[in-house]
Amino acid sequence: MDMKEIKDLILTIDKTSIQTVEIEKNDIKIKIDKRSINKNSPSMIVTDTNEAKVTSKDVASEVNVPEHIQPINEDENIYTVKSSMIGTFYEKPSPDAPPFVKAGDKVDKGQTLCIIEAMKMMNEIQCEFDGEVIEVLIENEDIVEYGQPLMRIRRY
Repeated sequence: MDMKEIKDLILTIDKTSIQTVEIEKNDIKIKIDKRSINKNSPSMIVTDTNEAKVTSKDVASEVNVPEHIQPINEDENIYTVKSSMIGTFYEKPSPDAPPFVKAGDKVDKGQTLCIIEAMKMMNEIQCEFDGEVIEVLIENEDIVEYGQPLMRIRRY
């Protein structure tokens, strides 16, 4: 398991009512306990065969500061499309279909940019103006939060 997988696991578990999770994979054992002293930050212990321990304080920058909080420099002609809900981001309508949009694509007002699945409902996110997709900021099937930047579009 790499650090991104661990971070995704922590963020996913933090959004559920699950209090404690223990996972053992190969030589790594992960325990996430939301009942820690600091209620705003789940505690985490990662151990391997050498019994090395990593706590949430050691990975605070990876876990406690989600990427969507990082500032994005914008000018007047660049718009950031943000998630209107918590859910799962889908860049394409079905697993075997091409993405709705990718970097460099021209988009029209009202065109579907992606889908956010929330509570088994598929919600289309549509473009608010004509433009060009500069960058898609997240990966297909990532869990997104309310207000999280999804992509950047240059307005025409």
